[in-house]
Amino acid sequence: MRKSLTFFLSGLALAVAASPAVAGERVLEFKLITKPIDLKVIEAANVEGQTVVSGKFFGVAVFSDGRIGVKEFVNTSDLLKGSGPFFGYSTYTFEEGSITARYTGSAKDGKSTGEYTILSGTGAYANATGTGTIESAPNPFKGVNLLNIKLVVKTSGS
Repeated sequence: MRKSLTFFLSGLALAVAASPAVAGERVLEFKLITKPIDLKVIEAANVEGQTVVSGKFFGVAVFSDGRIGVKEFVNTSDLLKGSGPFFGYSTYTFEEGSITARYTGSAKDGKSTGEYTILSGTGAYANATGTGTIESAPNPFKGVNLLNIKLVVKTSGS
């Protein structure tokens, strides 16, 4: 009897470990460093300081416990003297899977804030939905952006 119970519990543990996604909610909080890879800036005719900026970017996510991830994304901004709305699509890749999301936000006085809507995921984030926030962080570096990111990821399992 004890041997049967051990085999049953071992099989159950293996089935749970092998499942691609576990239902629930995870909060991911990290710093994100981003850099433009291919950027196009177009100045509007007859509107001083008005630009439309569009391009591909790359980023590195750094968690407080040392884990890392990468982000590839496209972004478009409509800025008047550096302030205005932006939106884009991101794919974060972590060791346990990826998350794809759309974001919207605005920049004003050198600071950015925004919100994510999670569209999909793979691996541990299969069938992901959820939301998130973007907030610029004090940045001592030129040519890169430093952001605080929070993603609330909901998975239903598969």
